[in-house]
Amino acid sequence: MTQPATQRIELSIGGMTCASCAMRIEKKLNRMDGVTASVNYATEKATVRYPGTITPGDLVATVERTGYTAALPAPPEAGNETPRDELDTLRTRLWVSAVLTVPVVVLAMVPAWQFDFWQWASLVTVRAPDARSTSTPVTPGTAPTSSVTAATQCAQVIPVTV
Repeated sequence: MTQPATQRIELSIGGMTCASCAMRIEKKLNRMDGVTASVNYATEKATVRYPGTITPGDLVATVERTGYTAALPAPPEAGNETPRDELDTLRTRLWVSAVLTVPVVVLAMVPAWQFDFWQWASLVTVRAPDARSTSTPVTPGTAPTSSVTAATQCAQVIPVTV
């Protein structure tokens, strides 16, 4: 006897407030004939494998009868290239960050290469790839936009004595 071909779908689940809710949905889906479900509370998604005799609408109806909301995944948009563009941007940022991290680590770890005020050079190197930030000058009575901005706008170095 041959088993019917199984299909896979990822449902968006709403209304879960705890891990017990996820388990309840998972149990209800797994009680259906031929269905294997795994519900993730953190991502609010259910990954379901089901036979051809069951429709995605049946799965959604079962989740809704359990007391939660479920939605089928949105169809992919044609011509949408943003995930690839975003991946390229992230890969470029990774390489730039890695290249600029090497001098900072070397200066921090090799005392023979440390020169006067090497910390400031490291700070400038760390600050360089963050071109997207909109750092504005700090005026009296306002806070800087980030800790790196605050450090770069510091007027003096306070010596530490032991």
